[in-house]
Amino acid sequence: MRVDRGEWGDDADEAPAEPLTAAQAQALRAKLPSDSPWQLMGIQALAGLVVAALCWGATARVEVAWSALYGAAAAIVPAMVMLWGVGPLSGTGAAVSIVRFMAWEGVKLVLAVAMLLLASRVLPQLSWPALLVALVVCIKVNWLAPLWRSR
Repeated sequence: MRVDRGEWGDDADEAPAEPLTAAQAQALRAKLPSDSPWQLMGIQALAGLVVAALCWGATARVEVAWSALYGAAAAIVPAMVMLWGVGPLSGTGAAVSIVRFMAWEGVKLVLAVAMLLLASRVLPQLSWPALLVALVVCIKVNWLAPLWRSR
């Protein structure tokens, strides 16, 4: 039985993709941007500092700035631990890489939750709104990475 796929018909007419030569692969790697994940951690830290400065400027209360810094740390520290733990994934099999990534993602999640649970003990005059704003900004700054690459 033949299934009608509309415009997505069988691609049997197309020639199979040719593998790249070493020189072509090198040229493609040089052409495509490759940002270090550690650079992204630095950008997240900078975003956290900016949010803390804005919170301090808006409220003139240092405990609000500390809360924002703690929120930034709750996003950045677990991500740095994961990045360190995962390390370079090249040279290992796909299954090992996936399991290692997932395990360190779990460590990251547990560490972030633990930091949030301990926030009120670490900062007695905690400002939850400042903490959460900084946390969200530091997490979402990743979405701006394509904009930086286009420059």
